[in-house]
Amino acid sequence: MARTFAVTNQKGGVGKTTTCVNLAASLAATRRKVLLIDTDPQGNATMGSGVDKNACEKTVYDLLTKRAEAKEVIVTSEEAGYDVMPANSDVTAAEVELMNEIGREYRMRNALKSVLDDYDYILIDCPPSLNMLTVNALVAADGVLIPMQCEYYALEGLAALMNTVEQIQETVNPGLEIEGLLRTMFDPRNSLTTDVSRQIIDYFGDKVYRTIIPRNVRLAEAPSYGVPALKYDKSSRGAIAYLALAGEIIRKSKTTAKTTVPA
Repeated sequence: MARTFAVTNQKGGVGKTTTCVNLAASLAATRRKVLLIDTDPQGNATMGSGVDKNACEKTVYDLLTKRAEAKEVIVTSEEAGYDVMPANSDVTAAEVELMNEIGREYRMRNALKSVLDDYDYILIDCPPSLNMLTVNALVAADGVLIPMQCEYYALEGLAALMNTVEQIQETVNPGLEIEGLLRTMFDPRNSLTTDVSRQIIDYFGDKVYRTIIPRNVRLAEAPSYGVPALKYDKSSRGAIAYLALAGEIIRKSKTTAKTTVPA
């Protein structure tokens, strides 16, 4: 059964979509079956995976409004090496339509039940705000993967996100955990960056991934070609870093599985 991660941070521009696309490609490169779900109406994860968001017959909108089953929405990106549930501007309407629906928080979780056994990992790219799309992702997830820059304002955003996660745990998804914090766009020459990094480790301990994602031109260029960095330039520092992150997540998943198996 798939491990499902919501990749989220209420602060924009921290590398959520970059992380989703490149982590999905890296996990797929290790022969894991991966599904990337794009819940951001901008559709950047969809386009970055080589899927034309404007040509999609069905999107996450159809999934959340019960117009389509999960398998009808999924498309395979041969270029990226994993499956995608695409998004485009239509997804904005889903939030409006769900406002008065009973059980609206559970729409994604219930819809994904039919495909959980088809994948090893499901990554959900969330919009940079706390709305019904993000709530659906958090309710459907086993864990929250938080990309963040090591800067002052990122710490403030992190506090707000932690409050949100706690509320979700207390109300609709008690099994939700912080899977890990990922330091992105890291520049070790910046003293503030290293200071904030130290604070994060002091507070979150082993929840902070050892892998650090550097500032990297290839990571920034790859989306314009509609491919993950691993396909664009597999020798780039960014691609290598996301491969390392995939390895770290796989090892952690194996450890978790061992500790949860009854004696």
